[in-house]
Amino acid sequence: MSLLEVQHACVDFGAFRAVSDVSLSLAEGELLGIAGTNGAGKSTLFAAIAGQQATSTGRIEFGGADVTRKPVHQRARFGLARTFQTPREFANLSVLENLLAAAPNGRHESLLASWVGRRASRHQELELVRQADEILAFVKLMPVRDQSAGGLSGGQKKLLELARVLMLSPKLIMLDEPFAGVNPVLIGEIIEVLRKLHGRGIALIVVEHHLQALKSFVQRLIVMDQGRILADGNPHLVLDDPRVQAAYMGGVV
Repeated sequence: MSLLEVQHACVDFGAFRAVSDVSLSLAEGELLGIAGTNGAGKSTLFAAIAGQQATSTGRIEFGGADVTRKPVHQRARFGLARTFQTPREFANLSVLENLLAAAPNGRHESLLASWVGRRASRHQELELVRQADEILAFVKLMPVRDQSAGGLSGGQKKLLELARVLMLSPKLIMLDEPFAGVNPVLIGEIIEVLRKLHGRGIALIVVEHHLQALKSFVQRLIVMDQGRILADGNPHLVLDDPRVQAAYMGGVV
């Protein structure tokens, strides 16, 4: 069964068509990479799937439900969540508090106000802290649990953003350039975490310029060019495709 279906999606900015008649399917638990040069349309497609950018035409389904016109927070309730290329941490809160701020309560509202004001029930607080600590241990951020999030390194902020998404218990996580601005050691740690999430059955879509890092762990790779899907399949075969080589200015991929 497909978890995500994009059917003939187009995104227009005035007279300019950034995404042109794109269709793709993602199975439950699948690990997909999306690559392309600047202006290829990958980031616009990513934003359309996540809900930050409206499609001009086409249809997007998630878990069998039509989410084409659903806002971001409603897609998150279905289990579709995303991270950002530039992390958006609450810099003045601790790492732990960042996770608690991201957690939904029974009405799918932020618990930040409840946490800061100590209005949440003690039982709820303890359960959320337990869940947050489990996630922080998973992404290897327990050593900085009580530090201010604003003082983290770029790679640690990427892991924190991923940890906050995990508080939503997502079925699909979309990651926007998770390796951008990250040192090689932390790139390896991020890849290890992503592989473990995939092992838990969580589907992943990774948009990334870092092709060598991307092809080392995704199961399937889509390369876009001029708003369309240029190639789709096994990462090594896709990157050997002459059309992909040409799109990447002479073959250095």
